Amino acid sequence: MARLRRDSESRRRPGNKPRTPSSPAPGSAPASTHSGALPLSIRLQVTPVTCSGIDVDTSLLPDGGPFAERRALGGESRRMRNVREGRDGKMAAATAAAGSPAVGSATGQPLPSAPSEGDDEEGEEAAAAEAGPSGGGGGSSSSAGFRLTAVRRDPAVRLQHGVSGLEPLAWSEDHRVSVSTARSIAVLEQLSDINGAAPELVIHRTAVPAPAASCHLKVGSKKEVAECKEKFASSKDPTLSQTFMLDRVFNPEGKSLPSLRGFRYSSWSPLGCDANGRCLLAALTMDNRLTIHANLNRLQWVQLVDLTELYGERLHGNGYKLCKGEAPRGDLGDFSEFQRRHSMQTPVRMEWSGICTTQQVKHNNECRDVSSVLLAVIFENGNIAIWQFQLPFVGKESITSCSTIESGINSPSVLSWWEYEHSNRKMSGIIVGSAFGPVKILPVNLKAVKGYFTLRQPVVLWQEMDQLPVHSIKSMPLYHPYQKCSCSLVVAARGCYVFWCLLLISKAGLNVHNSHVTGLHSLPIVSMAADRQNGTVYTCSVDGKVRQLIPIFTDVALKFEHQLIKLSEVLGSVRTHGIAVSPCGAYLAVITTEGMTNGLHPITKSYQVQFVTLKTFEEVAAQLLESSVQNLFRQVDLTDLVRWKILKDKHIPQFLQEALDNKIESFGSSYFWRFKLFLLRILYQSLQKTPSEALWKPSHEDTKVLLVHSPGVGGVEEPLQDEGASKQGGKQNLGEASKGEEGDDPADDALAHSSDLGGREPMEEKLLEIQTQIEAVEMHLTREHMKRVLGEVYLHTWITENTSIPTRGVCDFLMSDESYDDRTARVLIGHILKKMNKQTFPEHCSLCKEILPFTDRKQAVCSNGHVWLRCFLTYQSCQSLVYRRCLLRDSIARHPTPEDPEWIKRLLQGPCTFCDSPVF
Repeated sequence: MARLRRDSESRRRPGNKPRTPSSPAPGSAPASTHSGALPLSIRLQVTPVTCSGIDVDTSLLPDGGPFAERRALGGESRRMRNVREGRDGKMAAATAAAGSPAVGSATGQPLPSAPSEGDDEEGEEAAAAEAGPSGGGGGSSSSAGFRLTAVRRDPAVRLQHGVSGLEPLAWSEDHRVSVSTARSIAVLEQLSDINGAAPELVIHRTAVPAPAASCHLKVGSKKEVAECKEKFASSKDPTLSQTFMLDRVFNPEGKSLPSLRGFRYSSWSPLGCDANGRCLLAALTMDNRLTIHANLNRLQWVQLVDLTELYGERLHGNGYKLCKGEAPRGDLGDFSEFQRRHSMQTPVRMEWSGICTTQQVKHNNECRDVSSVLLAVIFENGNIAIWQFQLPFVGKESITSCSTIESGINSPSVLSWWEYEHSNRKMSGIIVGSAFGPVKILPVNLKAVKGYFTLRQPVVLWQEMDQLPVHSIKSMPLYHPYQKCSCSLVVAARGCYVFWCLLLISKAGLNVHNSHVTGLHSLPIVSMAADRQNGTVYTCSVDGKVRQLIPIFTDVALKFEHQLIKLSEVLGSVRTHGIAVSPCGAYLAVITTEGMTNGLHPITKSYQVQFVTLKTFEEVAAQLLESSVQNLFRQVDLTDLVRWKILKDKHIPQFLQEALDNKIESFGSSYFWRFKLFLLRILYQSLQKTPSEALWKPSHEDTKVLLVHSPGVGGVEEPLQDEGASKQGGKQNLGEASKGEEGDDPADDALAHSSDLGGREPMEEKLLEIQTQIEAVEMHLTREHMKRVLGEVYLHTWITENTSIPTRGVCDFLMSDESYDDRTARVLIGHILKKMNKQTFPEHCSLCKEILPFTDRKQAVCSNGHVWLRCFLTYQSCQSLVYRRCLLRDSIARHPTPEDPEWIKRLLQGPCTFCDSPVF
């Protein structure tokens, strides 16, 4: 039977009264931790484990099998990993010199309290340094093993309206930042532009407007609700009438009060949920309307479903009962029943789960992958609704099921998904935090999703009702280097402290170690973000201070190294309202307003979203070369830093070029070829001469040509000659002006230096050489994709048939170059030609019915001069006026048709072969 041991020793601080364990000191969160070996659905054995001193029986921990396989932290630098595992010499020396024990151990040392709001920065840093990596889980104020350098990135995006709600900032996996404001959700999409030479961030801006009509929760028929509202508003009992009139859930219009417009919270789904394979956006308005939106054409957001309306209709159909056996409740005219029906459908927070993939057997005994995603919504009364959506999500018809569970949490404030992989089995649960302090994990029944497991009973992570509300919860998977197994780290912002909990599954059961990190901020934490790839946590307070927390494993538990990022040194005097970290940890997005100037507050506030770098170029390059993602689009934040470096230096660093060539020679993966193409394109743009005038301005040197209506030809040729002369003269003047400006521009020193050596010829030769390399890499990627297309044709054709793909043309194009010698391609083409039985199945022009020869991979031209662009995914000619383009305008693709077989539709769902971008 599991037993819990709690350190009940009272801690006395100078000048403070002793506190009981049920009411811990704000600055001295208890170092004692609790642990329980709880029975799970995977039938783990239950043995007693204590964690006050964190006594772990290591003999029960497995040393082989699936635990020996390390779950790598994607893109984590070697030095960062050394810091996490406690192997850095400087950090170890500093820790030993401080004489601080491991986090979570019972030391009997009093924990320092957080400094008051009136303390200056030196006092705060001193308090943080005094806290050290003590029992409270705090590290030194600056990590000796890993130093963070933050640099501002332009431009700063100004918001049209003020931010609203808690945690107003969120960063999606497809590199879109959502900002909840008082009138809309501003969406900022980060792009890695390959066609521009400007070093600034390239941001595509859209917005999700707030609904104009107020949301009324369905608690009964319209007539009955109107009568009840009139009854409660005109009640002689002031406690009833005033409670009703002041509650904005009952009265979303507000009448004399301002209407509740704007958004309270937004959450991004995982990548691959909408029709284009991108992220969905779940939005919660201030008047409790929960909707799901998709950006299908990049310029407009479409509302797919209103979950508040659907859930209200579901409750109304069930008589506002969660289960059939529940006793009937009172009448709607009873004010308590009126409140209950509203609270059971008032959303507080919602979060998406990871994508669940299972296999489904079709009628012909073929297996196909079926993907689904879950959306958890917690309501005011503590109930949690679990929506299951089939992917791709297109609307109401994609909803598979909806179930409701009771959390038992009073005044819930936040929730988060807990996903843990153990022994090749995926487990999931929901972490719920309360405004009163408790935090626990609830099991989620996923019987409909095979291969996924959950807990048998709830796991209490923190049970004290200490009145410290849980503001934000993040969960991330880690690998324990000492226990040689995977584990899960849960962090929660509570006041000005960070609560952490380490969950580890062994043969003994589920071990839970928890504590608090103190000495971080003097003001409450307003926002928290987690970098899941690198395993770091960021917190910020309103005074412009951001803390980076690095978890470091010890032989018994965990401790944190944290360092201060002063935004005032990077962005000036600012106040922060929210932060978010990019998917690969390269950027930190911050919502700021003007700070105090000379001790005075600003007269007006302007909200801005500003970006700060968190990685150096060397770290980014190493992470891209060692990435397990193998997709440039999913690493846009990393490639943007590479783009910035090349545009500034006007050359590719030698170490990166050599390392990339070695990767291509060793592995030959298409990912490294696409990375090389990206570097060459950015280098080509950096060496281009900046135009002296804006490209959109019309040129004024051209003169109009007057055509004389005479049978002679001379009257027409003379104006044309004059026009040509004027054009040449205008071009000469423009060239001289551009040369004059070029010498004065400090950004074009390299070009000026090359012109001194021998005019513009060396630079033109260099650009021509880079262009040749770009075409060679593009041709290699095209040939590799052609082989893939031919492989699909060979696998899905049994007899000689016209597949609408120009198979013979693709084969001839591959074999047309004598220097291209690929044995795999020759063998594949030989098998396909045998199967085609001398049939060619050429494409025909839809205008003149002539044959379209396959002589170019980008376009098809018939004998009458009609030009059709080719689809880069199937190499079919797009003989329509409507087609799709990739995100970076790199190539085009046709739309799938109902006549296309499944394997062609699957080909058309692929990303761009040159930049990995999705196609719209």
